[in-house]
Amino acid sequence: MTHVPEQRRRGKARALLPLLAALVYGLGLPAMAQTTAPAAGDLSQGAVEAPVTPGAARDSGAPAAPITPEGDRFTDRILAVVGDDVITQRELVERMNLIAQQMVERGTRPPDQDTLARQVMERLIVERVQLQEAERVGINIDEMTLNRAMENIARENRMTLPQLRQALMQDGVDFNAFREQIRHELTVNQLQRRQVDQRIRVSDPEIADLIASESGAIDRGVRYRIAQIMVPLPQGADASQIAEAREKAEALRQRVREGEDFATVAISESQGPQALEGGDLGWRSAGEIPGMFAREAVLMRTGEISEVLRSPGGFHIMKLLDREGGDQTRVQQTRVRHILISPDQVRSDEDARRQAQSLYNRIREGASFEDLARANSDDPGSAAQGGALGWVSPGELVPGFEEAMDALEPGVVSEPVESQFGWHVIEVLERREVDTSREQIRARAREILQNRKREEELELWLRRLRDEAYVEYRVDGFGS
Repeated sequence: MTHVPEQRRRGKARALLPLLAALVYGLGLPAMAQTTAPAAGDLSQGAVEAPVTPGAARDSGAPAAPITPEGDRFTDRILAVVGDDVITQRELVERMNLIAQQMVERGTRPPDQDTLARQVMERLIVERVQLQEAERVGINIDEMTLNRAMENIARENRMTLPQLRQALMQDGVDFNAFREQIRHELTVNQLQRRQVDQRIRVSDPEIADLIASESGAIDRGVRYRIAQIMVPLPQGADASQIAEAREKAEALRQRVREGEDFATVAISESQGPQALEGGDLGWRSAGEIPGMFAREAVLMRTGEISEVLRSPGGFHIMKLLDREGGDQTRVQQTRVRHILISPDQVRSDEDARRQAQSLYNRIREGASFEDLARANSDDPGSAAQGGALGWVSPGELVPGFEEAMDALEPGVVSEPVESQFGWHVIEVLERREVDTSREQIRARAREILQNRKREEELELWLRRLRDEAYVEYRVDGFGS
């Protein structure tokens, strides 16, 4: 076993502080104080006495220095009532010191004591309001979840949990208080996911628009080989000419969809500049693709044919001939169906297993899987489809089900398999290898849009929560 020298361990503890401080106080908006901030200097007029703002009356513009109370006379003084909770002077002092120290660690000059006190007080209020809302809606972080989070923090800092405790002690941070602060962080994060994320909606058109507008960035390194069939419009075309051209384009699309060779149809019917090349535009990056094709190319699979597209010059049918570069990932998908028998108040787990076994035996004897699924399955979504779950990718199904499914050869029916939902009879119909690059690009675009919307929605939600909260200041200077 390698022993870490004490000097190195202390250095590690100091390096850990910015991460811990960020975790401790990163629960609210950094600029909420403008709704309640008093005029500069008010706090020094006896509002919040030393040790919160030592020297503020003498030099209110000086940066905050660490606060070291000479006694406990003021430390448990109540500064504000927030709903059914309070904020004490001790809490404010501790958080001010922690935030000031974190600023110094990252090379930022802390503001004067008055400004820091107002900002930190507002942050504490926002935290309290969120924690009270979490309690109201029944969010509770259990000990197992909290312990996992603490272990993750230790692991990310290449420490064991005892070493993390020692590092915190060396930096003067109480381990139990830090642990409860992490519980608060997890509580607030879960509350925000529940209350904010459920308000965020990202539509397919928004995803397509983002992909089209940021082609070359969201699909950096990808090149496309596309072909087109073009039906032109005469200059100044009237409604009947437009309708006639669209009808012809739809008919051509139907021909290639039904199996005619795209290049052959392009050579004989297209009036685009690449008609004699079978409509082939060659290899192009996303930024080099004509605008009308940009959105389609990113979202299409190789070999897929687009809908009829409209441009100022006419109507177009596009085919994605090939794609190269970027992050190409191929996965094995499985087309599967199942019958689910779930235990309930009337049917015990053993009864559910026996019924599933009976259905399996009937299928082995020649009964229709589809008919039995429609009549017996407790999964209403798939039961209506004869038990069909369609094509599924790795990770989409619960582990017990997926493990049993992966072990089956196509055409084989499993004996009853248990999952958290009950007992399943599973049949694998077929498997295929697919390129999921398209899905990955869509997922990346969706994540970008969700993050953009989340920041806006979170700020609105926090302000609304703060405005509706009951806050009573017990000293002058913090609120109006």
